[in-house]
Amino acid sequence: MSQAQYKRVLLKLSGEALAGAASRGLDFDVIGSVCDVIKKCVEQGVQVGIVVGGGNFWRGLKDGGDRMERTRADHMGMLATTINALAVADVLEQKGVDVRVQTAIEMRSVAEPYIRSKAIRHMEKGRVVIFGCGTGNPFFSTDTAAVLRAAEIDADAILLAKNIDGVYSADPRKDPNAVKFDTITYDDILARHLEVMDSTATSLSMDNKIPVILFALKDPENILRVVMGEKIGTIVKEEP
Repeated sequence: MSQAQYKRVLLKLSGEALAGAASRGLDFDVIGSVCDVIKKCVEQGVQVGIVVGGGNFWRGLKDGGDRMERTRADHMGMLATTINALAVADVLEQKGVDVRVQTAIEMRSVAEPYIRSKAIRHMEKGRVVIFGCGTGNPFFSTDTAAVLRAAEIDADAILLAKNIDGVYSADPRKDPNAVKFDTITYDDILARHLEVMDSTATSLSMDNKIPVILFALKDPENILRVVMGEKIGTIVKEEP
């Protein structure tokens, strides 16, 4: 196999992806197949950080709506990401992968507190680091957390594993004429209001010049393909 294109990556896994077809809860067959590929990436010498969402259990603003105070609803979402982080960590450990869970909100009995230098040291030793609780702050999405952690750990790329195979000019489920982009700039994403990440996450990745690769998680092997440099999905980056 050829050499990996990226030395260190930040993989963003949505909570919904971990739920599989059920869209709620945890599908351990799906998680297992994803972890198999993460193990292959580590075996290729790639340093892997993971940010997990929590939408398979709770989506702060969407589920809380006007029935809850926003900050409290978002804190519940952070706890949901921790459930997912622990589940992914457990499956990785069963497969022989060294892993550490770090959370932006301290819960020392179940995870390490997030410390940038410690996270980098773990990855340098070949351990996968899973970041839970988003940024630790309400009003910020886990997409923003993924970009923030990627910037902090000096990741070469952000891998957005989603339920869609790339960035389109419109929602392909609603518009049969939607066009898929192989590459697109951050500015175009913002100008077209395309739903790749929220605007805060997109602006943060643009400011820090971190390429974002969006691809379908339906085939988990896509993670390895991206890491090895295959043209999968859509790359969001600066002007060439």
